[in-house]
Amino acid sequence: MNEHHVSVPRTARFFTLGDEHGAQDDVWFVLHGYGQLAGRFLRHFTALDDGSRRIVAPEGLSRFYLETGRNDNIGASWMTREDRLAEIADYVRYLEAVYALVGAGVARAVTVFGFSQGTATAARWLAQGGARAQRLILWGGEIPPDLDLATARERWSGTTLTLVAGSTDRFITPKVLARDEARLQEHGIAYRVERFEGGHEIVPEVLQRVVERSQ
Repeated sequence: MNEHHVSVPRTARFFTLGDEHGAQDDVWFVLHGYGQLAGRFLRHFTALDDGSRRIVAPEGLSRFYLETGRNDNIGASWMTREDRLAEIADYVRYLEAVYALVGAGVARAVTVFGFSQGTATAARWLAQGGARAQRLILWGGEIPPDLDLATARERWSGTTLTLVAGSTDRFITPKVLARDEARLQEHGIAYRVERFEGGHEIVPEVLQRVVERSQ
């Protein structure tokens, strides 16, 4: 049995908040977590739509039914372990295309925000793609253990990195956060940690605080 790959055209979708024809002062790319849909995820960011930002929510390329026997509960995923390198390459190319389509390259500032599974997507995109961002916010998810941080350090030059974790987040435990911090310190990558009382969730008040501190 021989395995083969073929590249095919694919229709992907993304959602936006903000004036699509106004000045691109501050463009945000917000990447959802496992089993979420971009349109619903974007609702967490409505308070940031103050006229100075355009908020872009790409959706993972793989959708699936969240519960067996139901067809009304659908989510999306950025990747799985199966054929992972091809899936990573696909979503990096996809995000690069969205970045170019919305004109982020001429924006005054670009923020990339990843939540849960979206943190790994965000980190890999800015480390492996051509996009540049002034801010990288990783919320409720770890930095990919296999990510080459020596390369990332160069690609993230000029990028402010913020790690956000809830006190009871079952995915980003103190042990996981400490491991990520140790890796960043080992590679000389500056970062800031924002902790809050809560779990695996986006809390509006905390989001606003993170935005203000990362200006």
